[in-house]
Amino acid sequence: MRRYLFFINHLYAYSILRPLQATIRQSGGEVAWFLQGENADPAYLRDDEIQLHTVEQVKEYNPAAVFVPGNWVPGFFPGVKVEVFHGLANDETGKKGHYRIRGLFDLYCTHAPAVTEKFEQLARRYGTFKVVETGWPKLDPLFNQALSIPGPYDDFRQTVPADKPIVFYASTFSPSLTSAPTLIETIKRLSQQSDFHWLITLHPKTPEDIVEAYRNMQGDNLTYVESHHEVLPLMRAADVMLCDTSSIALEYLLLDKPLVTFNTRVPGPHAINVTRPEEIEAALKLALTRPTAQMEAARQLIQSLHAYDDGLSSQRLLEATDNFIDQGQAQQLKPKPLNLWRKFQIRKRMGYYRW
Repeated sequence: MRRYLFFINHLYAYSILRPLQATIRQSGGEVAWFLQGENADPAYLRDDEIQLHTVEQVKEYNPAAVFVPGNWVPGFFPGVKVEVFHGLANDETGKKGHYRIRGLFDLYCTHAPAVTEKFEQLARRYGTFKVVETGWPKLDPLFNQALSIPGPYDDFRQTVPADKPIVFYASTFSPSLTSAPTLIETIKRLSQQSDFHWLITLHPKTPEDIVEAYRNMQGDNLTYVESHHEVLPLMRAADVMLCDTSSIALEYLLLDKPLVTFNTRVPGPHAINVTRPEEIEAALKLALTRPTAQMEAARQLIQSLHAYDDGLSSQRLLEATDNFIDQGQAQQLKPKPLNLWRKFQIRKRMGYYRW
């Protein structure tokens, strides 16, 4: 039985890795979780999920691979280090640093040919990692019901009148990109009308006063969702999405539903982008007509960001990792850069200085 470790430091990692966990278990393997920092609240672990608390426990567990939906991982953890990514956005879609190589990972598991090609170019340049295109595990439950985990919002669409559109609103946390503070009064006003039902969740790093403002809007036409790490049921329930430059908007497009953006950094024909709050209501109503050019542009964009709709990305990711291990591909790589300052920062962050 092969053991694997999930290294996470944000709540969004739960929904990314749980489909992979289900696949590993189905294959006869075992998974443990290591939660780093206060943004990876252990309260969200399920009863059947194993948590390791110390580096010594990780070393004793001795995972064959460590899966990471983030930018860093302790090099002193045993096992192959696998980058899974925490979103579909990349440099071209407004999230800088997607292709930054930090010298920490052995294997990058990508999700579309254009992304794969860029990482393969980097792999040839550095020689310190391999690249395999697998798809993104978080999206498997969209296409494979066997990997869906029952939740409180699975039937939300049925709780709202069929003729009332549901607007799903989500925002990034970055101060330079977020729309959450700006749209408080606009969404409050619109939720006091009966044209839409608002389904709202915010990034876990959103300041508490902003969260509280939206939480206090709850009523007949607005539902605030605390479990921001489980968004797939919310996306399924919605008829249209309002967003800014959050990568969750790209995930939503996979459902072939219309998108409205507010002051997004990278506007495009795949969404109706507005720049003033007073334009939002009309934009939402236009989006609900599913303009042909917009919907076709969205389909083309998502094909370039995630090429798989078979619900088997977790399986491909696990196979790629096992093949990397079984074929001894780590021995074919060049030594990673020393990166002494970065390694010191990681040890300081982890509070671990033993060698």
